[in-house]
Order: sequence, then C-alpha cells, then structure tokens
Amino acid sequence: MTEIILIFILVMSIFAFFVMGYDKSQAKKHKQRISENTLWTLAIFGGGIGAYIGMQFFRHKTKHINFRVGFLMLLILYVFLIFWLLQKDSPILT
Repeated sequence: MTEIILIFILVMSIFAFFVMGYDKSQAKKHKQRISENTLWTLAIFGGGIGAYIGMQFFRHKTKHINFRVGFLMLLILYVFLIFWLLQKDSPILT
C-alpha cells in the first residue's frame, strides 16, 4: 500500500509541475488558462511537491501570497508524509 501512495504522489507531482508550466505558457500567450481551483486541487490531492517546484521553476503565481504560502505548506506536508511512510515500512525499524 505504501508503494501505491508514493507512486500516486509522484505521478500527481509530475502532473502538477507540468500543469503549472502549461498555465504559465498560456498566460504569456493571453490564451485560455487553468483555473486557480484546479491548481489548488492538484496540489492538495497529491501534487503539492510538484506544484511548488513548478511555481518556482516557471516563476508562476509567485506574487500571490496564498500560492506561495499554501503550496509551500503542502510541499512540507507531503515531504513529511513521504518520510513517515518510508520510516514506517523500513525493515530496520520493524
């Protein structure tokens, strides 16, 4: 089960990273954008790490304090979750 959760977080983070890049690209072209609700949904449901890294890498939504703080908090939450899951399944600790 741990592997499934870790793979889910990885896939969602990669997806969120690319969605942030796509939205930045669309913003530059003044075309149809990804809604902020969609960006938050991706970040909350597994993509927090990728969303934060994408925000920094693409310099997208960095002026919005709610994205800067919220995505950072989600990144920290998911990093702790990953470490907790890895420690829980560690054969050394069992």
